[in-house]
Amino acid sequence: MAAKTETTVEQKLRALYDLQLIDSRVDEIRNIRGELPLEVEDLEDEVLGLKTRMEKLKTDIETINYEITGKKNMIDDAKTLMKKYTEQQKNVRNSREFNSITKEVEFQELEIQLAEKNIKEFKAQIDQKKSVISNTKERYSDRETHLKHKKSELSAILAETEKEEKALLIKSDEYQKNIEERLVTAYKRIRNNVKNGLAVVAIERGASGGSFFTIPPQVQVEIASRKKIITDEHSGRILVDPVLAEEEQEKMQTLFSKL
Repeated sequence: MAAKTETTVEQKLRALYDLQLIDSRVDEIRNIRGELPLEVEDLEDEVLGLKTRMEKLKTDIETINYEITGKKNMIDDAKTLMKKYTEQQKNVRNSREFNSITKEVEFQELEIQLAEKNIKEFKAQIDQKKSVISNTKERYSDRETHLKHKKSELSAILAETEKEEKALLIKSDEYQKNIEERLVTAYKRIRNNVKNGLAVVAIERGASGGSFFTIPPQVQVEIASRKKIITDEHSGRILVDPVLAEEEQEKMQTLFSKL
């Protein structure tokens, strides 16, 4: 049985830096999309909300029209009763019957007046709701047009980047499987805690990449020797020397161009 080859510190550093380059490329792709997916989602919710509002207002108008029809029928019934009572008044035998019928007629007159007042109020409500529908419809049309534009914009970006992003995510998983679990865990923890998701960085002009804190010369020598994994005491990032970084960047650019 062949002996298992021990991974050197340099190989671990290269693997971690390669993983960082892959994940950074995924970050770049997602930054291109930016807030667009959320913007599209918000617009979809707004358009749906406006549509639902218009449908409810139309249902309200139908209900009010039904109420108006009911009031009109009530008026017709009251007028029929008034006509009947007026005829009865012609044949009354005493003043008590006459007064009783007169009260019925007056009651029906009040019913008609109340129904007419209700109809007037209902029609005012319909006019107000129609005005809201008109304004909502205009807003709906504007938002729907804007949504179509944003969806088209998002689709174009996705068409350009989705295939590459999926391929990169697969590569990221593959690279993680070839790195010690404890290092991957540390890498992810650092990546989540630092700006721009950069957990592994090269030394630039004597300082940690993206940092203004100078790294002591002796530490720089240790990093360049690639004998142990060294982190920046200020940011916690894993540090690699510029030569290693340049070599891996060239290698990964070749990989990216094939995706």
